[in-house]
Amino acid sequence: MTHYISVGGWAFETDDSPGIEFVLSVEEPTDRAVELLAMSVYYNRSGVLGLGHTLPIGEPWLPGSKSDHLLISLPYLWGPHLQISHVGDRHVEFLWLLPITSAERKYKMKRGLDALESRFEKRQIRFWDPRRKSLA
Repeated sequence: MTHYISVGGWAFETDDSPGIEFVLSVEEPTDRAVELLAMSVYYNRSGVLGLGHTLPIGEPWLPGSKSDHLLISLPYLWGPHLQISHVGDRHVEFLWLLPITSAERKYKMKRGLDALESRFEKRQIRFWDPRRKSLA
């Protein structure tokens, strides 16, 4: 697995809210991960994204995938030590971009973020696998 992390996205947010950086994991190195991170940081430049939000990307996140949304989640793989950092006096949160399908997004909208994440955990999804089946 390869992990990509945005750098400097937090600096777009000028108010007192926490700045956000994003983490995206892929099976193999790909420029597409860099593109998705850049899209997410750009979209969030005015602080519109946060925990539990979904970001439609308009196409599969990787070729052959059914996942066409990114769920913004806690970075469970790395624990709370990655989640919060400080840059000078700024509070910066690292959040996970988790590729999900449209059906999984609808499931989250209907039953809530906790229900979707519990389903993922229970079934031990291979979140990095672009060929994984939808769990909704």
